[in-house]
Amino acid sequence: QVQLVESGGGLVQAVGSLRLSCAASRGIFRPNTMVWYRQAPGQERELVASITSGGTATYVNSEKGRFTISRDNAKNTMYLQMNSLEPEDTAVYYCNTKAPLRNWGQGTQVTVSP
Repeated sequence: QVQLVESGGGLVQAVGSLRLSCAASRGIFRPNTMVWYRQAPGQERELVASITSGGTATYVNSEKGRFTISRDNAKNTMYLQMNSLEPEDTAVYYCNTKAPLRNWGQGTQVTVSP
């Protein structure tokens, strides 16, 4: 059974930092490009960053320079280090494989206060 479990969210003040983790089933993690998405209240889910099985990272928009995506294939775990957080980063963050998208996990809530 495919499992994607996100953790590490919380409440933080603006310019603070958080590190999110995504634990995935071994069978889907190691060969796949993994992605972080987020969904803010009232908005569609959007792609934040992706990382290939070999560790090549790609970022979307303003997250580049503030966020760092990484993965540990030995632990079947992906991370998202988020620095200089802004209130606009408030959202539920989800991880998944890039293609195909699997069933979504419950996500982890990130709330950034002004």
